[in-house]
Parts: sequence; structure tokens; C-alpha cells
Amino acid sequence: MDRVIPVVVIKDIKDAIPTLKALRDGGVNCAEITFRTACAAEAIALGVKEFPDMNIGAGTVINLEQAKKAVEAGSKFLVSPGLSAEVAVYAKELGIPYYPGCVTPTEIMQAIELGINIVKFFPANVYGGLKALKALSAPFPQIKFIPTGGVDLTNLEEFLAFEKVYAVGGSFMMKGDIVENCKEIIKKL
Repeated sequence: MDRVIPVVVIKDIKDAIPTLKALRDGGVNCAEITFRTACAAEAIALGVKEFPDMNIGAGTVINLEQAKKAVEAGSKFLVSPGLSAEVAVYAKELGIPYYPGCVTPTEIMQAIELGINIVKFFPANVYGGLKALKALSAPFPQIKFIPTGGVDLTNLEEFLAFEKVYAVGGSFMMKGDIVENCKEIIKKL
């Protein structure tokens, strides 16, 4: 299991291989390539081909069309900022993990109804951080969280120490020297 999921924005396809290599060289074997850019599907396909040992998925998947493009490109998981029932059903049919963004009890209940037990908690810093996760975990003991947004090297260990945190996501390791940032993360795992 990947305890840290880097949120990776590839704006130019030529950056895909060096970026993924830097993550892997730093000891992080996972990447959530966001669908915020025109070359996202191409970057996923290239990453899956060049780094078959890495857990490469698609992030910022906001509709079924993007989910299909991501899966066709070889995405091993799907992440959304919110919950899409269409994407959830599609991912379940294919047996691909889908981590929708859920921050309210109603959204978490909808995820449970769709057979989902791991949700993204985004933006974690805006919606109460670890304190909110602890409160939400009481009525939903079957749910694990992937807090993203506001997670960084200063609070990484605190989030990961909570047993209801499946993993943490973020782009904090993508700023500056990716290899060194990832090595610092690995020390804290």
C-alpha cells in the first residue's frame, strides 16, 4: 500500500518521465496524474509504459468521459475532488479503485451506498483536518480517509498515525527537489 500519493500536474508531456523518475528515485512509487491538463491521458499512458512497477493513477477525474480516458491510458486508480456516482459504478465494474472526495456525512453515506470504503478528504485543511477526520470516523467506522490539501512534511506523521487514514495525498513533494523531498517523506513513514 502506498501511504503517500503525490498529486502530479504534467503541463508538458516531456516532463512526465523526469517527474515520475524523480518520485521513484526518491522512494515514492505512486503518482496521481491530474486531469487538469490536455496531456494528462498521454502522461498516464507514458508513465505506465515506462514505469510498470509504479502505481500510476488519474486525479481530478470529474466525469465518466475522463474516467474512461484514464482507464484506456492504463490508470491503476481514479481520484475525484468530489463524488461521481457514474465514475463509481464504472470503476466498480472494472475493479479499479476509486477514491472520491467526500467531506460531509451525506457524501460519505453516498460513497458507502456505492460500495466505497476509502474516500479522499479534500481540502483537508479547510474542512477541519485531523480533528474533523476523527469526528467523522466515529459514525463511519468502515471508512478510511485520504486527506489531501494542507498535508505537508510538518504534519504528515500526525495524519499517518491516525488508524483511519489510509494514505495522504498532496503536491507538497512536487515543489523544489522532488527526489530529496521524497527521501524526507520516506524517513517519516
